[in-house]
Amino acid sequence: MDILVILNDPPYGTERSYNGLRLAKALLKKDAAVTLFLMADAVICAKHGQQVPQGFYNIELMLKSVIRKGQVILCGTCMDAGGLSGAEIVEGAARSSMNELAQRTLDADKVLIF
Repeated sequence: MDILVILNDPPYGTERSYNGLRLAKALLKKDAAVTLFLMADAVICAKHGQQVPQGFYNIELMLKSVIRKGQVILCGTCMDAGGLSGAEIVEGAARSSMNELAQRTLDADKVLIF
């Protein structure tokens, strides 16, 4: 099954992106094909070098786990608006576009939005 997960919220401050990543990881364990699309404030989830307090979840590490088995793409316009360059994102994530999101939405069996 091809599943598109769209994240909109920042990595910290709410738990929506955290919960979307938890679900994406669980779906990958069930052998689903998962594409994670980060838009709006969620593009910051892909910033490398995140430093979090000990014992606190680390969105960067969770994202890397998804990248190992799935795909992670980011809204390029949102990256520009947030001042996030391609050199600042985790390895394996890629800049994308609304046109690609539209096509992946049409191609997906299910679309989940957080």
